[in-house]
Amino acid sequence: MKNNIKFENIAIIGLGLIGSSLALALKKHKIAKSTTGYAKSAKTRQIAKKLKLVSKVESSLEKTVKSADLVIICTPLSTYKTLIGSIRPYLKVGAIISDVGSAKSKVMADAEKILGNDFDFIPAHPIAGTEQSGPEAGFSELFINRWCIVTPYAHSKKKNIILIKKLWQKIGSSVEVMTPEHHDRVLAITSHLPHLIAYNIVNTAADLETVTKSDVIKYSASGFRDFTRIASSDPTMWRDIFINNKEAVLEMIGRFSEDLSVLQKAVRWGDAAALFKLFSGTRKIRKKIIAAGQDIDTADFGRVKKKLK
Repeated sequence: MKNNIKFENIAIIGLGLIGSSLALALKKHKIAKSTTGYAKSAKTRQIAKKLKLVSKVESSLEKTVKSADLVIICTPLSTYKTLIGSIRPYLKVGAIISDVGSAKSKVMADAEKILGNDFDFIPAHPIAGTEQSGPEAGFSELFINRWCIVTPYAHSKKKNIILIKKLWQKIGSSVEVMTPEHHDRVLAITSHLPHLIAYNIVNTAADLETVTKSDVIKYSASGFRDFTRIASSDPTMWRDIFINNKEAVLEMIGRFSEDLSVLQKAVRWGDAAALFKLFSGTRKIRKKIIAAGQDIDTADFGRVKKKLK
């Protein structure tokens, strides 16, 4: 598939880490003749102008979307329903709406009720990010060698799906198309559950502080620090992910809990053979991830996807 692509104007709603990185990537690869960015916060708009993230920064949703061929929503999932309803009256005829959200089924159901058949909503999810947030955290290389999952409706226009795929390929991502339901199950185990565990283990450590005072922090090894790095991610974003993808997350918590019980039993009974077998198997998988040169949240994506079918 050739990646020749050019939009007249792309509107980016939300200029945090993903929005600002996307704006810089679009500029770098000259995918749009112009870009318009929207941020609710005056401070964010000021920073966006200073960093020249987009061609124009707006404080009005109407002015942001009225001339856009493509509108990409880069705000927390909890804002989608109100936001889509707010921009609908001002959308250009034939405009495509997309997003970068980490959960799909619920927001797509809401969007379909609001947009009907008048506009094509082609959701996308770049599996990329850092624990940093805000417009100053963005960089154009964020999406290189990362997966981007596109989750169209069954009735989505093929030409629009192709345009969204080409856009993400142009800025360096490998693109996969799947149903929103399947996306939510795959991401629940590869991304959402690891974040939930990281948040919880930090909370457990904080509770232990009441007994050991500074000892937990003082003696925290590199393993604890590395594992809990993602617990410093944006709390609003992750709150919304768990609320919007609760069914799939709860399913994966159940599976994880069952496996953890088996491990707990092996530790309790001193089952050295079972522990060694488990650790050897997971070590081999981890080596394959490192060899592939991909992030741990995305490298085993294909294997997990196949397993969940």
